[in-house]
Amino acid sequence: DHGCYPHACANVETRGESVFAARNAIDGVVANDSHGRWPYESWGINMQDDAELTLDFGRAVDFDRIVLYTRADFPHDNWWEQVTFTFSDGSVETVSLEKSTEPHVIPMKKSGITWLKFGQLIKADDPSPFPALTQIEVYGVEAQQ
Repeated sequence: DHGCYPHACANVETRGESVFAARNAIDGVVANDSHGRWPYESWGINMQDDAELTLDFGRAVDFDRIVLYTRADFPHDNWWEQVTFTFSDGSVETVSLEKSTEPHVIPMKKSGITWLKFGQLIKADDPSPFPALTQIEVYGVEAQQ
């Protein structure tokens, strides 16, 4: 529904299957220890090195924290050691991640942001080619005028 926000879209979704659609990363379900059917849907990048997800808030927001739940169906899954966020204000933040089943809590203060991109994903040196994102949460409020 284009009248409701946030929206998530991506430049790739694994095999076009709904269980790997970008919108799964904003559905509120954080089960990350498997993959596939509910409750284990995720955003799958189809092994594409330039994969990028855009989160559109539909309005300006101020936030102070991003939480990522990376898919952790090990040994099937790989993980990202580094990810880069690009924001609607032109700023860019690169953060390091580690192999974990726990959420990655990233303190980050931003104001007046209407969208963010999650990309420049650097995979760990692991035999599996399948990193994925189970959930992205952004904590904040409507932008202060």
